[in-house]
Amino acid sequence: MLRGGKVGLRARHEEDIPILRAELYDDVVNSSRTEAGPWRPIPPGSKDPRLVVDDTKEGSVPFSVVELEGGTLVGTATLWGIDNHNRSAHIGLGLLPSSRGKGYGTDVVAVLCHYGFVVRGLQRLQIETLSDNAAMLRSAERNGFVREGVLRSSAWVMGEFLDEVLLGLLAQDWRQDSKA
Repeated sequence: MLRGGKVGLRARHEEDIPILRAELYDDVVNSSRTEAGPWRPIPPGSKDPRLVVDDTKEGSVPFSVVELEGGTLVGTATLWGIDNHNRSAHIGLGLLPSSRGKGYGTDVVAVLCHYGFVVRGLQRLQIETLSDNAAMLRSAERNGFVREGVLRSSAWVMGEFLDEVLLGLLAQDWRQDSKA
C-alpha cells in the first residue's frame, strides 16, 4: 500500500465494487462531471474498467483509496495515460460523497505524485478538471501543480459545455512536502 498522511492507495478489492458503483458511478451528475463520455448505468456483474481492474493494461494504474485510520474505503485514484517514452501520465481521483471536504483529495494527489515521480520515474504529471471544481484545483495547486491553460467549452456536462483547466507538474518542481 502507498501511504500518505491521511489515506492509503491499495489494489481494488472485490468488496469495493458495490460501494463504488452505488456511491460514485450510479450518481448521474457526479459521474457526468468526471467521465469523458455520457453517463450510462453499470449493470451488476459488469466488467466495466472503472470498477473491475484489468491488471494487464499497462497504461493505467487504478487504486482504491482508504483511510489510514480504520481502512474505510473513501474513493478511487488512477494514474492513467501513462506514456513510458515521454515519461508522463495523468492523475484522476474520485471521492465518495461522505469523504469530501476532509483533505483527502490533497493527500491522494500527493501520494499519486510520489508514485509517479519516485516509483515510476516519470518526468511530468498532468491533471485536467472542470473549471468549477474548486476542490480539485486546490488539491492540485497545494501539491505544486501549475495552471497551464484553459480548454474553453471542451466538456459536455449535463446539457452544457464547460471549460476545463489543464494543470501540470514536473519532477524537478515537485516537493514531497508541498501539500501544506
